[in-house]
Amino acid sequence: MAGTEASSAPRALVWFRNDLRLDDNPALQAALDGGYVPIPVYIHAPDEGGDWRPGAASDAWRHRSLAALDAQLRRRGSHLRHFFGPSLATLQSLIAMSGAEAVFWNRRYEPAYEKRDAHIKQTLRMQGVRVESFNAALLFEPWTVRNRQGGPFKVFTPYWKTLLGQWQLGLCIDAPTRLPHSDEGPAGVALDALQLAPKRDWDAAFWNDWTPGEAGARGALETFLEGALRGYIGQRDRPDRVATSRLSPHLHFGEIAPWRIAMALERERSAGNGADIDGYLRQLGWREFGHHLLHHFPETPSHNFDAKFNDFDWAQVSPARLQEWQQGRTGVPIVDAGMRELWATGWMHNRVRMVVASYLTKHLRYHWRHGARWFWDTLVDADLANNTLGWQWVAGTGADAAPYFRVFNPVLQAQKFDPDGRYIARWLPELASLPLPLRFAPWQDPKALRRAAPDYPPQPSVDIGRGRDGALAAYRKLRG
Repeated sequence: MAGTEASSAPRALVWFRNDLRLDDNPALQAALDGGYVPIPVYIHAPDEGGDWRPGAASDAWRHRSLAALDAQLRRRGSHLRHFFGPSLATLQSLIAMSGAEAVFWNRRYEPAYEKRDAHIKQTLRMQGVRVESFNAALLFEPWTVRNRQGGPFKVFTPYWKTLLGQWQLGLCIDAPTRLPHSDEGPAGVALDALQLAPKRDWDAAFWNDWTPGEAGARGALETFLEGALRGYIGQRDRPDRVATSRLSPHLHFGEIAPWRIAMALERERSAGNGADIDGYLRQLGWREFGHHLLHHFPETPSHNFDAKFNDFDWAQVSPARLQEWQQGRTGVPIVDAGMRELWATGWMHNRVRMVVASYLTKHLRYHWRHGARWFWDTLVDADLANNTLGWQWVAGTGADAAPYFRVFNPVLQAQKFDPDGRYIARWLPELASLPLPLRFAPWQDPKALRRAAPDYPPQPSVDIGRGRDGALAAYRKLRG
């Protein structure tokens, strides 16, 4: 049947979502194993994400990833059909018009999508349609890991130890070389009709750094294995170097399975790189932990995990100062460099994410939701679970959070992790001619700053010392 017309065989819809790959795709494999002709579909229904409609950077990535997936399908004799509208009604219409007897999809774990998918599954089954869903995104689904009391974990270290005790990777399944073809049912709309790509090419520079799609994910993994994996533990916090995997957007969009990454790492394991591999696997563990928390505490994208912070003395937001932070105009170079990297590439180094988040939530003392929303709209790897975990961790309001009284000093952070000032010079070229000490804190020599960069802010939007003192005073007030 593979690669041929198969109109007499039973048909099944394979509903692609955040699993934009053919390798290790259990929904697609289940359709083939069941003897069905798979009809690959993608339904764009952004409002079904509830309060977290996908951001602009995510949409730009998804547009290119969907095009890459369709190209992969066409090379195998099939193709992807795009639709725009309510998911349940669209699936029901597709079932009726194509004669599909089953629907297969891979699970998502965001609260709005979990609720939606449960309703769709129940409705279609009541209508006599076979419906199955699968895990394609995580090493351990959130409900499979429990603490000794049978509840969810709230602290990472015991969670990670439990995962290591259950560690068992699934098999990697390569993409089928050919797929059966069917023209039954509606053809869908053109990809451009989904209006995912930006109307203005503000994202054009993104694609100098990224290749959305399964092939891009494979390439990023190979690059990591051949390069940044060596010395990962010692280098991963250096934004001035290519020292991380840069796999986060590929993982978010399901262009590569986490177990394929883990197995590739294990194949590279040796006496000399074991610590680096274990360090990276631990980062995958943090990703798992974020989904674990989001599933069990679905209100946390908008509410403090630690309820005592509901009474915290957050500062009143100045729109002008918030915009300075968003645009990389705070006058603190490491913060501004990170925010400009984000705008130019759709991504930011993780160490710098912590620094810019600390500046917003501690020095400016703005609620973490303001930062989470900006990251959600501008990151190509905007993942609700990990975005929530990261912001609440830095703000001190979340599970296993950094203590609120831990305030990142952005000058010391830059000196430690960008010791030669190369990262700052790359994203703030107007400061590149300053002597190295001034590159970290240019306000210390106003005349030199005016000569080198007359348009750069002469002072930080919030004095580093006063901002820290204000955060600690608010924390003491909360404790009292």
